[in-house]
Amino acid sequence: MSLSLRDLADRSGVSAQMLSQVERNETSPTLAVAAKIAAGLELTLSQLLRLDEGRHVAISRAAERRQSRRGGHRIEELTPPLPGQRADVSLHALEPGATTGGASDPPMHEPGSRETAVVLAGDLALVIEGERHELHEGDSVTFDADLPHHFENEGTDPTRFIAVIAAGLRRS
Repeated sequence: MSLSLRDLADRSGVSAQMLSQVERNETSPTLAVAAKIAAGLELTLSQLLRLDEGRHVAISRAAERRQSRRGGHRIEELTPPLPGQRADVSLHALEPGATTGGASDPPMHEPGSRETAVVLAGDLALVIEGERHELHEGDSVTFDADLPHHFENEGTDPTRFIAVIAAGLRRS
């Protein structure tokens, strides 16, 4: 998850100024403020405070995964939200005619991020900086995820794919 201070302030209800002071170790948040920050990051307070560091295995149960839907695009987060995590894995389902975003949408990933997508079922098109790449079941693609891009399903059948986003790996 890549958030600006303002994004986190909006999500958590903690001011951007307070978040900045905490980030720079100028102040320590109260437990109530820390709980709000954790909620804004989609973490438990224990995860934020790293009280659960002894665990080296994190299982993401199918019935408990974070899910979202935008039009004909369904996203299921396969990786649990862990502190310091630098990669996210998600399962995407696109109905016929659906897209993951639009051509004018800004990049959603931090600079230096890379994305790999594997098509599990159906046909998929990756549109990156206006260039179209056709993918079929079993195909995979890796690209610089900080560039404007989206996926499209222009077929007549639903498409399913897995996306892995690794943050900040590429050096410019």
